[in-house]
Amino acid sequence: MIALLRYQAALLLRSQRWLPPVLLYAAVLGIGVQTDQPVLDSLGFTAAAVLPVAAWIVRICATNEPPAARSCVGAAVGPARAHLACLLVAFGAAALLGVVVTLVVAVISDPASTDHRTPIPVVPAGGAGLLATLACALLGTAVGALTTRPLLRSTGRAVPAMLITAVLALVVTGSPARTAVTALVTGSQDGVVPAPVLPLFIAGATAAAAIAAACALTTRRD
Repeated sequence: MIALLRYQAALLLRSQRWLPPVLLYAAVLGIGVQTDQPVLDSLGFTAAAVLPVAAWIVRICATNEPPAARSCVGAAVGPARAHLACLLVAFGAAALLGVVVTLVVAVISDPASTDHRTPIPVVPAGGAGLLATLACALLGTAVGALTTRPLLRSTGRAVPAMLITAVLALVVTGSPARTAVTALVTGSQDGVVPAPVLPLFIAGATAAAAIAAACALTTRRD
């Protein structure tokens, strides 16, 4: 499995197709995050923005290989294992990006509540931001896994489905991404650092179910 992960990671890096989502993430954060903003508000924005980026990276990884190469890898190790490695690399890339940016945002933001009256400890705030970011990265991975091959092969259907589902994952009541981000924003208003552990677990379970379904369908359709 390690060899498969290295192979998929090398494909992602060499393709340079990761540049557009990374640049979009940087542009969105450049607009929405400022150094004088409250730290929890900024971390909530950072976490939310990583969800569509994670879904986009999943699509990149799932469509990186030429059909002939994908068939060869699937024949050698099995389609399910090959697709699992692809999805794990995509999640790892999105999570790494989100973690790095979260740490930077935690350092440069104002360690205070929304009204700038209550001090917010940076380390606990950064930890809460990391939990929310990982929850959003996991849910974004689930979105990507369910809106690309083998479930949706047509680009004309897959891309709109990915975008719509990513937006819904951020706004629908009960979504672990929305719950985690809302906890940060509410914590900033109340001057209290939240611990969005439950949303992280729910997002992890959702991602695991989505990945399992995608890998099972890969075995049948590829």
